[in-house]
Amino acid sequence: MPSERVPGAIRQIVAARARDYCEYCRCPGQFATESFTIEHIKPRQAGGKTTLENLAWSCFGCNSHKHTKINGIDPETDQQESLYNPRQQVWTEHFGWSRDFTQVIGKTPCGRATVEALRLNRIGVVNLRRLLFMAKLHPPEES
Repeated sequence: MPSERVPGAIRQIVAARARDYCEYCRCPGQFATESFTIEHIKPRQAGGKTTLENLAWSCFGCNSHKHTKINGIDPETDQQESLYNPRQQVWTEHFGWSRDFTQVIGKTPCGRATVEALRLNRIGVVNLRRLLFMAKLHPPEES
């Protein structure tokens, strides 16, 4: 499928809606080592459209690991589950933080499958969370 450039105005709306945090791992854009990108929740290859209802603000790592996935395996049940959809679900219902606020913990089958599939606890992100927590800049306030 040919690349479809998302207009700058749409990018700004998606970033603002997410408060410039990755909508999956909650990494803040201002401290990311790579630029953020528009992520199609339902991939274009699966018929997903470039509409605000199908777009998420994503760090490069989460976007790369998600790629065209819409499902993942819940490591607790070994069952296939739909991945987290930031337009239809609330982050805090599916995820929480470890005691030291460095790890995203899946609270539901969807959350656990998403943590695994997108590798939300990649070492670089965990290290960033640790430093941001020490600077009192993490975890983000959830709206």
